[in-house]
Amino acid sequence: MNKKAFIFDLDGVIVDTAKYHFLAWQKLANQLGIHFTHEHNESLKGVSRVRSLEIILALGNVQATEAEKNKWLVQKNEEYLSYLVTMDEKELLPDVPRVLAFLKEHQQFIALGSASKNARPILEKTNILHYFDAIVDGNDVSNAKPDPEVFIRAAHLVGVSNANSIVFEDSVAGIQAANTAQMISVGIGDPLVLHEAQYNFKDFTSLEDAFLEKLIN
Repeated sequence: MNKKAFIFDLDGVIVDTAKYHFLAWQKLANQLGIHFTHEHNESLKGVSRVRSLEIILALGNVQATEAEKNKWLVQKNEEYLSYLVTMDEKELLPDVPRVLAFLKEHQQFIALGSASKNARPILEKTNILHYFDAIVDGNDVSNAKPDPEVFIRAAHLVGVSNANSIVFEDSVAGIQAANTAQMISVGIGDPLVLHEAQYNFKDFTSLEDAFLEKLIN
């Protein structure tokens, strides 16, 4: 029996919480008198909360003390969490439950490798926590993607080698992290953006069971 590790990023792969991050950052930016658009938001994908704030402050040439930055980071996160309260299965991206169920039926290891510090509550609210054998999130790692730490740790937790691990990612940094770890990288999203991935799918609706079977074998 081939047991592989299927490692999923969270935001943009399993759920689309990116819109909530955008709204929370935009509210903070407006408060600081900074114009913040969807285009600006693209540069925050796969980036840590601290670095995201630095990018936004730079947009408006806003100087701030560490104390102010920390206050704003807390404020942004509280705003973001207020959106998560209403989350349920409807927030799952198309065909995610089918893919997870297929892997579970075929007795594969399923892990999460995400920079989000709110991963567990999101998996609980969307009713898919029971699928996961291991969860590695922003609370568990010190290096952000493209450093492969989050994926290497996830594979280690389920006792599978990097070579037998498959990563599903929607960010360039995440694909680079998977490639650096010498794992199979599957891009979920725009293939032009994620061209470094070994395989590309617009979303899970175009990823068939036969492809998953091929990965398992």
